[in-house]
Amino acid sequence: MEGLQGTNRVIIENVKPQINCGRYPAKRVVGEKLTVTADVFADGHDEVKAQLVYRHVRKKKWEEVPMKFLGNDHWEASFTPDAMGRYEYTIQGWIDHFYSWQKGLKKKYEANQDISVELLIGAQHLENAAATAKPGQQKRLRKWADQLQNVTSVADAVNLVTGPDVSDLMHACCERTNVSTYDKILQLDVERQKALFSTWYEFFPRSAAQEGDRHGTFKDAARLLPRVAEMGFDTIYLPPIHPIGRAFRKGKNNSVTSEPGEPGSPWAIGGAEGGHDAILPELGTLEDFREFVQQAREYGIEIALDFAIQCSPDHPYVKEHPQWFKWRPDGTVQYAENPPKKYQDVLPVNFETQDWQNLWKELRRVLLHWIDQGVFIFRVDNPHTKAFAFWEWVIADIHRNHPQVIFLSEAFTRPRVMERLAKIGFTQTYTYYTWRNTAEELRQYMTELTQTELREYYRPNFWPNTPDINPVALQEGGEPAHITRVVMAATMSSNYGLYGPVYEFGIATPVPGKEEYLDSEKYEVKHWDWGKMTKIREVITLINKIRKVNPALQTTWNIAFGDTDNSQILCYAKWSDDFKNKMLMVVNLDPHNTQAGWVKVPLSQLKMEMGQHYLVHDLLTERKYTWHDEWNFVELRPHDMPVHVFRIEVANPGMGHDNLDDTWLPTDHLTNE
Repeated sequence: MEGLQGTNRVIIENVKPQINCGRYPAKRVVGEKLTVTADVFADGHDEVKAQLVYRHVRKKKWEEVPMKFLGNDHWEASFTPDAMGRYEYTIQGWIDHFYSWQKGLKKKYEANQDISVELLIGAQHLENAAATAKPGQQKRLRKWADQLQNVTSVADAVNLVTGPDVSDLMHACCERTNVSTYDKILQLDVERQKALFSTWYEFFPRSAAQEGDRHGTFKDAARLLPRVAEMGFDTIYLPPIHPIGRAFRKGKNNSVTSEPGEPGSPWAIGGAEGGHDAILPELGTLEDFREFVQQAREYGIEIALDFAIQCSPDHPYVKEHPQWFKWRPDGTVQYAENPPKKYQDVLPVNFETQDWQNLWKELRRVLLHWIDQGVFIFRVDNPHTKAFAFWEWVIADIHRNHPQVIFLSEAFTRPRVMERLAKIGFTQTYTYYTWRNTAEELRQYMTELTQTELREYYRPNFWPNTPDINPVALQEGGEPAHITRVVMAATMSSNYGLYGPVYEFGIATPVPGKEEYLDSEKYEVKHWDWGKMTKIREVITLINKIRKVNPALQTTWNIAFGDTDNSQILCYAKWSDDFKNKMLMVVNLDPHNTQAGWVKVPLSQLKMEMGQHYLVHDLLTERKYTWHDEWNFVELRPHDMPVHVFRIEVANPGMGHDNLDDTWLPTDHLTNE
């Protein structure tokens, strides 16, 4: 019996969200609501009350939110965090003896039973509450107690004591006894809003020069800022900007030997000029980089750096800390492999080294160095090949003093591994979107991301391509596929990115039989016509503008799919939390052929009435249609415009109710080549 509290009768179970039994925090951003549910019940027929309690870890006082009874012992409450950092929350429950008495009194009165004693019991409840109430409250409570002790009208007494005035004051004043508290204090990590809504553009600064025979610099990259800003991106992600090793340097198309003058892969980090805290001299100086970061900020753009924990054989670490690497019996250091692929120019770091503490501290120092230069976003290369314990430690350590720092996990690997990285602290995560192509695949994947426990901690970032991945859909689908894939990425996920300028130029020639770009920019300096206008670029610019003015597209979570009678057509809706902004996307997944059919608008999820007329306004083409009820007809021609991005608006009463012919017509603001 020792340790038991025998008078506590309320049971609290199935509290959600709860990640790995409370081992890891759920995630939200500032201003994003957290809804907590639980089963709360007790023995017998007494009435139970429950509340959600929460606080920021830097505050002593707990805030209280009454929970709403949903039925079948299930309760719900929400709170909206207003600051970055770690929050704690849990659930409390207790027997509400006064409410139990109220319900019993009412039942007995309605059954015409003698309730004189019940009224005296009620007076005792009021007197007990008055003993601990504030002076003004005491007066009212004792007045009501006196009325119950000196009843002139039973009906009036029942109406008084079960009415809102008495109920509300008793809820505020009653001293809660025998309160049960859930046996875990759960955690919530709250980050800045960019963690939920961001638009990424990746390019190689070494390919930013205007001249055709020169290595690009940060000054050249700065001249591209107006272009990137005009396209609507708020984050520029740069591949590694550090010195590149010369030993085993890769040549064009990943050749194992390089020709004189070939730049090598930026991911082969480290040389005589320095390592992870140094800058490739051809790009400029540290001061040039700082100036580039500041110039980007003036355009509303943040710079994200690649954090790749790997080294070329020339990296200073290899000589200074040989214990951080694996050495083979022949005296050579182990390079990276993913059979049959070999990366002779890259050495993996050995996280099983006995000197792991110094290794961890050095990697943290590198991150802090770049934070000092104004970088608050890191795209982490292959984090799944490094120790989970390291990431959990370093991300938490960085966030203690720099909660604004965002970590994007570039891990295309097994689901449980990707999920673990999200749980232990990564802000955002690359996804399988790149390989989800059919309507059913996309439905299932989005449902998994938004309707399961993943929603609580796994923030997806959709990329239709990367320098490493030239997917078959883009190789075979041409301009229509590039349009549909970027529009779906931008409208399904509130975080998305792309690797340019190959994307907006529609370049997708592959290495035969592989999902890789032929003549990849990873191994050579390119010279692009940065001023070139294409239809893909125009659509990217438009969809980014559309995202910025439609709150429904600024969250991943509110999504519902609509049925179609054509498997090549995908239909899905998004909405803002207040339902004032509603979007509907209809996509032709066939990049070669016109597809037509009927789509079912998910009216119930959009909180729209059946049988009504409404206007759908295509924000890409400015076409407008009056639709009626759930099922409506669409036709999408891939070489005109393969996707609708509709904003649902109130129908103009002056418009007819006929279903307009749903075909695309070219408009002045879209190239129709």
